[in-house]
Amino acid sequence: MSDENQNHEEPVIRDKRRIDPETGEVRKPEGSEEVTDAAADAAAASDTGAEADEDVLTVDDILNAAQAEVQEPSDEHLADLKRVTAEYANYRKRTEANREVERERAVGAAVAVLLPVLDDLDRAEKHGDLEGDAPFATIAAKLRAATAKLGLQPFGEVGEPFDPQRHEAIFQQPSDEVDTDTVADVVETGYTLGGTLLRAAKVVVKTPQ
Repeated sequence: MSDENQNHEEPVIRDKRRIDPETGEVRKPEGSEEVTDAAADAAAASDTGAEADEDVLTVDDILNAAQAEVQEPSDEHLADLKRVTAEYANYRKRTEANREVERERAVGAAVAVLLPVLDDLDRAEKHGDLEGDAPFATIAAKLRAATAKLGLQPFGEVGEPFDPQRHEAIFQQPSDEVDTDTVADVVETGYTLGGTLLRAAKVVVKTPQ
């Protein structure tokens, strides 16, 4: 019987009243301190996460950095820009030069078919057929003016120095009247178009004895 009294546990009475009858103060519920600590830990974790977010680059940050790089390009970018600009300028020069060459070539091909006609006008002029205001003389003047507008220029005059790059000597006459090779007569007029030699002038040359 004594053993049963020793093993018997006294009942536990829990006072769940919110107002302490002795002090009159509001009692804190059990475990409230743990809840408060957990809330504090959560707040601290939130602050840490906010600090971590500050280290992450946003889209605006990347765009602002790119804009700053464009506004203040590096030496390497400036060198690339100068190189591209120089290449484009050279390309334009080559294109314009090629265009001018092609234009002269096309005009030269069209004018070349008129050279025999111009030769006939030169022969007619030597025979006196283009004197006065005759209709034939007017037509010849208009034709010569039209070819001049296209850039066709005749050359080859008696008395000018002989130039093997521009003259074709068909006959040589030794003479004590000249000190250097000189054009004595123009058999066929030479023509240039811009910087292109269309035809060399056929001439008779006086050579020093």
